[in-house]
Amino acid sequence: MTTIYDFEARDITGASVSLAQYKGQVLLVVNTASACGFTPQFAGLEQLHKTYGGKGLAVLGFPCNQFGSQDPGSNDEIASFCQLNYGVSFPMMGKIDVKGDGADPLYKWLTGEAPGLLGTKAIKWNFTKFLVGKDGAVLRRYAPLDKPEGLAADIEAALAA
Repeated sequence: MTTIYDFEARDITGASVSLAQYKGQVLLVVNTASACGFTPQFAGLEQLHKTYGGKGLAVLGFPCNQFGSQDPGSNDEIASFCQLNYGVSFPMMGKIDVKGDGADPLYKWLTGEAPGLLGTKAIKWNFTKFLVGKDGAVLRRYAPLDKPEGLAADIEAALAA
């Protein structure tokens, strides 16, 4: 069975990251954008990271420019923006595509494991979130409208499992 630990990503600096390094942790995987109406969710994501990071949660941000060209900057510009404006200290990955033929393999897997409304597999907008359990399996998908603070009970349950 495939789990999130079978995938690799590039971090915001371009270094290769094996997601296997997160084995045994709960993950919150989010496609982000710097110039979106949902961009203020970075603050909530950072708060989740601060609250639950020491308890076994890892928040992983994946910038994407596929929705309204709302993250056109370079990885360096995105990293500076997130740090400067929201104090982001959770891991930010390099910019990727999350839908279409060029979608990153991780996102093809995530959307297949947890389809959206009416079974759609496509990511509809920035700040779609996936909660992954300690076993590497997807527990739940959240819509962009779902605020990070609203995920606390599910995160606590996943950490307790």
